[in-house]
Amino acid sequence: MDRLSARASTFARGLRERVRGEVREAEALAAYSTYRIGGPATVFLPGAAEDVGRALAFAAEAGVPWFAVGLGSNLLFPDEGLDALVIRIGKGLDAVRQDGDRWTIGAGLPAPIAARRTAKAGFAGLHVFVGVPGTVGGGVYMNAGCHGGDWAMVIERVTVVDPAGRDCVLHRDEIPFSYRRSGLGDRVVLETTVHLRPEPQAHLDEEIAEMFQWRQRGTPFNQPCCGSVFQNPAGPSWKRDDGARTAGQLIEAAGLKGERFGGAQVSPMHANYVVNTGSATAADVRGLIDRTRAEVASRFGVTLEPEVKLIGRDGRYLNAE
Repeated sequence: MDRLSARASTFARGLRERVRGEVREAEALAAYSTYRIGGPATVFLPGAAEDVGRALAFAAEAGVPWFAVGLGSNLLFPDEGLDALVIRIGKGLDAVRQDGDRWTIGAGLPAPIAARRTAKAGFAGLHVFVGVPGTVGGGVYMNAGCHGGDWAMVIERVTVVDPAGRDCVLHRDEIPFSYRRSGLGDRVVLETTVHLRPEPQAHLDEEIAEMFQWRQRGTPFNQPCCGSVFQNPAGPSWKRDDGARTAGQLIEAAGLKGERFGGAQVSPMHANYVVNTGSATAADVRGLIDRTRAEVASRFGVTLEPEVKLIGRDGRYLNAE
């Protein structure tokens, strides 16, 4: 097959002939990101897990790059959109199965739903994600974490599919997890099996209520944003006994809380959040990220590394996976 563009109608038509689910052409990616930012792309909503492999195999045959997205809670799409097939992992890949203290959860299930469902059954481990706006698959892929826990702490195995459309099961010791990294590279998460611990229901209910209230009070999730923009530094600032240590503290100490760049703003509520005030472009957000990094480096000698994933036009990460 000759190389096609992901935005070509011939590519979309060929994809529809091979998969179940919906193929949307010239779809605004702003609808697939919690930033509400992003230009047009061809978007595929698979009907079942096997359709992801079929889509990847067809994309490989057509020479079309691709990008997998869940709820888009930790990424920034480009204003010009993507010349890549966007595969939306959601409904159809959100099943939940329980076998004692082991739970197998589809990649498309929102993490807060997984947190509440497992906690309601009396199991701890995923309950820390009750306020995290992302899918299970996205959380596994980036090893999301909060409140002292992350996905690497509970995972037993992960089912993934590679760019050729071949799926396989990886056990925990085969996955090179690190801070906010899984090392899964160009594979797509389909489901994961986690090992959870039983805990008294009253204690779980109390913890969940506290974590959810903390999230509501301390983070600006009432505005379009991506969660934490920067990783907490691991260098000298982190080891200090006093003064600014976290990314948010450093940004606030630099006097940048409330700083604006176009329609993007450093949140007045939490300095490690950059919010879309209503008209922000990807260029605005990137400009504010660059300005923030430069000011913190100048004042404190600390280079902040973005935690948000910046996506290029061809669907590649512009910063490290």
